[in-house]
Amino acid sequence: MTTPERQSPDPEPSQPSGPAAPQYQDRIYRSPAGIIGGVLLLAIIGWLGVDAVVAGEGRTPWLSLATMLLLVPLVVAYTLRPAVYVNDDRLRVRNPFRVIVLPWGQVASLRSGFSNEVIDDSGTKYQLWALPVSLRARNKAARHEARVAARAARGESGGGVGRGVVPEVPRQAESDRAMAEMRELLERRQDAEAAQGEVTVRWAYEIAGPAVAGAVLLAVLLAVG
Repeated sequence: MTTPERQSPDPEPSQPSGPAAPQYQDRIYRSPAGIIGGVLLLAIIGWLGVDAVVAGEGRTPWLSLATMLLLVPLVVAYTLRPAVYVNDDRLRVRNPFRVIVLPWGQVASLRSGFSNEVIDDSGTKYQLWALPVSLRARNKAARHEARVAARAARGESGGGVGRGVVPEVPRQAESDRAMAEMRELLERRQDAEAAQGEVTVRWAYEIAGPAVAGAVLLAVLLAVG
């Protein structure tokens, strides 16, 4: 499941208006299930870790601190951090350990399979961690669409849809709907002047640094016995 958060247009934009100005602020896609799971894991780690630090004896408090220093950044990286930011000019992908900015002019395709990916013009693939593929949700949406098609067929054979009956809207899995929206925006904006530029990749040292420090500290404590 993903949650798109589309923000309303700026009534008084701070930047000069023109063809290069995006019509909307970033639309954000995130995974509610990932966020909920991350909060629960952090609560469990905090509860067990603090208890071990307070009540533990000998090396136990230090081992607990090192373990928390290792685990907390990793949980944040894989659950709370992933997000996809979209506007008229570019796609910004915030993955566990990297932030990738792709102007629409550099995006070759958006591909869905067992995972959702964006592919740039050089052929490099970047996975969209914030848009996990749920085969269960996809199958559920497919069954719903099949039922809608069957009802429509019965309505046509019986003389059409009755007066006042609103036809059902086909349903898509949340991640598939997000990908469809981004593909539509890619089609419209790929050749726009404001959507050109270079692909940039930045490593999330603020996540990797504490995790590596925790791993090293934990290894040293275990090695010294």
